[in-house]
Amino acid sequence: MKLYLYLTAACSVLFLAYCAQKENPNRSAGTEASFTSNLSDNSNGPSQATDTATFGAGCFWCVEAVFQQLNGVLKVTSGYSGGHVANPSYEQVCQKNTGHAEVIRIVFDPTVISFDELLEVFWQTHDPTTLNQQGNDVGPQYRSAVFYHNAEQKAKAEAYKAALDKSGAFRAPITTEISPLKNFYEAEDYHQSYYINNGSQPYCYFVIRPKMEKFEKVFKDKLKKNQAAQAKSRP
Repeated sequence: MKLYLYLTAACSVLFLAYCAQKENPNRSAGTEASFTSNLSDNSNGPSQATDTATFGAGCFWCVEAVFQQLNGVLKVTSGYSGGHVANPSYEQVCQKNTGHAEVIRIVFDPTVISFDELLEVFWQTHDPTTLNQQGNDVGPQYRSAVFYHNAEQKAKAEAYKAALDKSGAFRAPITTEISPLKNFYEAEDYHQSYYINNGSQPYCYFVIRPKMEKFEKVFKDKLKKNQAAQAKSRP
């Protein structure tokens, strides 16, 4: 709860700061900043204009499961970013020498959920102070990272990170990498919607499920309607 209050305060400070600035509507060249989509898996129905965010926060099975539940998130795709090997396989990334991080690409409706809110969920649902590690998952592919799509995302991520460090929300400095998105390679089919399709597997049951239960309690007001109903029905 203490961390939630810190994050809420930081988000408020950043929102006020950005309200005082004139935002540039132009996207950085060479990125996947935004595009038109008619994806239909949002409970409230998507608007025509969508935006994209790319985060790394440990095993993409866990991160994907969290962001799939958020209202306003239209699609989540697991993949690899930040490395120097083209079209890497999961096995190559696990060898820890491709430079890639396991990431998720989030297509979202900015009229329903903002990039600031995505950052709030991002920083509260993993430990951004452990370099190249999340729990028992160790290696550079598990590093905490925000791969920004434009200058606005970069500025917001850097300001949010600085505000959290200054607030003392975490006991150690935040190690989250904030870098431009230079590549995104979609992971193999069996990685997509892994928790949804493999909920009874040991890793899902003992690692992802407890994390999801905590997430649903803290962010219950941001869940899609069907997810909120399921969370409410649990004992």
